[in-house]
Amino acid sequence: MIQLFHAASGACSRMFTEQYSTSFASAIRLLHKDMRMPIYHIYGFVRLADEIVDSFHDYDKRQLLAQLKADTMNAIRDGISLNPVLHSFQITVNSFKIEHALIDAFFRSMELDLDKKSYDQNAYDEYIYGSAEVVGLMCLSVFCEGKAALYEKLKSYARSLGAAFQKVNFLRDVKADMQQLERFYFPQCDFRNFSQNHKNEIEEDIRKDFDKAFEGIRLLPLKARFGVYVAYKYYLSLFNKIRRVQPHRIWEERIRIPDYGKLFIVAKAGVRMRLNLL
Repeated sequence: MIQLFHAASGACSRMFTEQYSTSFASAIRLLHKDMRMPIYHIYGFVRLADEIVDSFHDYDKRQLLAQLKADTMNAIRDGISLNPVLHSFQITVNSFKIEHALIDAFFRSMELDLDKKSYDQNAYDEYIYGSAEVVGLMCLSVFCEGKAALYEKLKSYARSLGAAFQKVNFLRDVKADMQQLERFYFPQCDFRNFSQNHKNEIEEDIRKDFDKAFEGIRLLPLKARFGVYVAYKYYLSLFNKIRRVQPHRIWEERIRIPDYGKLFIVAKAGVRMRLNLL
């Protein structure tokens, strides 16, 4: 009956993903069926930690995060957890031999969110690595299915894709991060006096991440390529929309892609895939 517990735990991770990110959930459904559940497992775990630092304001966040970290490492060591999201995450960590150093770096970034309100360049780089690039590397472990040489070849591209996604999230969520959490992620940047030059500098950095990430997507195994490409195109479209708006709108509103735009992205990506243009 342990298989029933595995399935129920995976369903919880999938529900977390679908509730918190319809875009990622849509992209995951476009992966090969062998890869969907492991990616749900990773995203569900990541979302759980994010919620502690972003949403549980009436609770002792530091204690909750420390408990989650301890429970996570125990689950990986023991091969089981009574927390369904951690149970499914440990299955994927142990099955795909995900490096524990990636998980440590992820928790370090979540801990930074407990204390830091603004970042210098070094702290920003550390936060981006732990909060986003390592998630890209965890997913890459699944996509490479144990092929160590391929994983090493694609590592830098996966890090760039994770970094691009996270930096676009920062730009999209400036208003909420500042007003609700009092966080300023971009170094040496005051969004209350956000200039076009500041915006251009940030966007140029993100563009380089997207450019490098695309090179890696074309090298991914076919089982992963389409789903990752759709996620890439969705974020690239959001990024391009942000590039077209005036700096003050970043502070005033949350820029988003409408649902019909997301459907168009999937359809167009499907055509490119069928024409072997990826």
